[in-house]
Amino acid sequence: MNFWQYLSSRHQQLLTDAYQHASVVFQCMVVATLIGVVIGVVTYHSDWAGGLATTTTSTILTIPSLAMIGLLIPIVGLGVPPTVIALTLYGLLPIVRNAIVGLRGVDPALVDAAKGIGMSRPARLLKVELPLAWPPILTGIRVSTQMLMGIAAIAAYASGPGLGNEIFRGLASLGSRNALNQVLAGTIGIIILALLFDAAYVLIGRLTIPRGIRA
Repeated sequence: MNFWQYLSSRHQQLLTDAYQHASVVFQCMVVATLIGVVIGVVTYHSDWAGGLATTTTSTILTIPSLAMIGLLIPIVGLGVPPTVIALTLYGLLPIVRNAIVGLRGVDPALVDAAKGIGMSRPARLLKVELPLAWPPILTGIRVSTQMLMGIAAIAAYASGPGLGNEIFRGLASLGSRNALNQVLAGTIGIIILALLFDAAYVLIGRLTIPRGIRA
């Protein structure tokens, strides 16, 4: 059976795995974005706090993904929980770092002007600082998503969802006639999903970032 025949015979399962893969990455990115931006907002005023936040999230990223999921299994069990926790933690660093950089890069004169017209601290944050810091934050989200697309494949080790199951099945049956097809199908599927997500972020950037800021 060649690769195209394999895709034809397994397309329903592959589509299901692709949907699950995209869904878990998307949901984890939403959570990681909320947590990462909050951490950035809380820490960007202080060099010490910002450095601690960046160092902590950097340290998390150095933990091998297989080890992270393996350590989580005795605590939360198999399946979705260890996958979601691991992906959310891994997605934090680029978002936290870019949120801090973006917020620190806002022109203080604009913040002072907002303060001068009577804006409260929350209003300045929501209407001035975060919108101006959005381009680097979005870049961090894009980087995190690309990382998580690949890391999510390791979730198959913990019976998690996604295209990693296809890859693991192929690797476990090397030498069989469909082993290479399984690995290729899972790998190419993840690459396609990563490109689709990145294209979506480009569109979001064009819709949400004023042309003057993009320039």
